[in-house]
Amino acid sequence: MGFFGRLAQLIKSNLNDLISKSEDPEKMLNQVILDMNQQLVEAKKQVAVAIADEKRLQKQYNNQKAVSEEWEKKAMMAIRAGDDALAKEALLRKKEHDQLAAQFKEQWDKQNQAAGQLKTALRALNNKIEEAKRKKNVLIARKRRAEAMKSIQETMSGLSDTSAFDTFDRMATKIDQLEAEAEAGAELSEEYSGDVLTHKFRELETTAGADADLEALKQKMGLIEPEEAAPVAARVEADEEEEMSEQEMAELEEALEALKQREMGG
Repeated sequence: MGFFGRLAQLIKSNLNDLISKSEDPEKMLNQVILDMNQQLVEAKKQVAVAIADEKRLQKQYNNQKAVSEEWEKKAMMAIRAGDDALAKEALLRKKEHDQLAAQFKEQWDKQNQAAGQLKTALRALNNKIEEAKRKKNVLIARKRRAEAMKSIQETMSGLSDTSAFDTFDRMATKIDQLEAEAEAGAELSEEYSGDVLTHKFRELETTAGADADLEALKQKMGLIEPEEAAPVAARVEADEEEEMSEQEMAELEEALEALKQREMGG
């Protein structure tokens, strides 16, 4: 199993452990992102080591190649000096460094390819973590919205409880009783401590009006003759005559006052 395969397994195991232990999705998701970021840091370190190894192998290959070229120059120098034996020894030394350079070149190529793959995997892992962060934000928003809806529903359920409305009805009944008692108290207070004379006249007016209405209804039903209702009409006419007399008295007083003013002015 490769490094990133082990990393994915570790993240998955941590996630499953958090799911089994945590009851708060928001805390769980934040912890998952935190663990993924820590794993990303470790992955970057591993990739950095791989790149460093690739650079080291490249440098060793270049060094061996440079040494091989130096021994080739020395062999050419020996040939020019007429020393073929020395030239052969230099060529043997060049061959040793060529072999080492070839080995370093092979390892360098493999490490270069591996480092490239690790870089690609690291970028993919980073993108996955960024995607996970975005999903985390969406999930947290959904979780908070669900909690708000749940709270509202619980509140509405509490309001729909009949006991709350029973309390309102009970209080309304009690208030009605208080209002009735207050009105009764006011009526009694007026009857026993108010203007007794005004109260008596009010009762008299109510009784007189009821008697007149009763006589009119009996006459309409034909139970009494119009003549029997004459005393009531007579009383009404007497009241009108009394009212006319008072009016005439007022006019007479005004005329006398005007006459007095003319005499004083004369």
